[in-house]
Amino acid sequence: MKDKEKLIRYFEASGNGEEARRMIDLAEQVQAGRPYRVTDFMSPAGLVIADAVKANFGGINIISSGGYEGAERLRVAFVDSHFQGTVDLQIAVLKVSWDPRFRLLTHRDVLGSLMGLGIDRTHFGDIIVTSGGAQVIVDATIADFVIQNFTKIAMVTVTVSRMELSELQPKEEKIKEVRTTVASMRLDSIASSGFSTSRTKVVEAIKAGLVQVNWQPAKGPAQEVKEGDIISLRGRGRMQIESITGTSKKGRIGVHLKRFM
Repeated sequence: MKDKEKLIRYFEASGNGEEARRMIDLAEQVQAGRPYRVTDFMSPAGLVIADAVKANFGGINIISSGGYEGAERLRVAFVDSHFQGTVDLQIAVLKVSWDPRFRLLTHRDVLGSLMGLGIDRTHFGDIIVTSGGAQVIVDATIADFVIQNFTKIAMVTVTVSRMELSELQPKEEKIKEVRTTVASMRLDSIASSGFSTSRTKVVEAIKAGLVQVNWQPAKGPAQEVKEGDIISLRGRGRMQIESITGTSKKGRIGVHLKRFM
């Protein structure tokens, strides 16, 4: 791959250089004869990197999944284009149960206790918290270890068992639709409307590194965004620019935004 270092440098600028290196290594293994190679779990930003790596290798396809449609954390497989077999992404789902009378446990509680077992975050996919329990998507190779050793969350006793992927119940997201007009497609303007907060606070959040566009760090308040882009603000969720609905006589741009609560 002649542009290997150039590609790595590009992603290093957004703090994803090591992830790019790992994916390039997997793609090279496939090019050298392996039928497919699979990444750890990663944020949606990983798909951007994977697409860029694929574009620089001939004869390689990619597939991705997080265990269910709409999953945020995904595993990606680099697959030889001639491979006709089944690609095993090694995804398992565990059911974690506790007595809800003791404490209302949160996503942070569950994740923190799992990582307390000495397991890196990259081995876990989404964690879907339900009433009195959680569904935890994991690397299948560590499922038995988690079942045997994950016994408490914040002093609350828990039990862990396997679930079939088909039994998994995805989290229900509330969607707030916003239709408004803006003076321009600047990031700070769109985010201010979508997250119902002041432009000043959005600018502060961008400068503090709390805002991402398509899972990559925002370049600045004046960054131009477009239809289909996903903007996330730490602590406030994410929103998508669903469509641009037109331009008024005064030159303001109509936008349809979807905020995922």
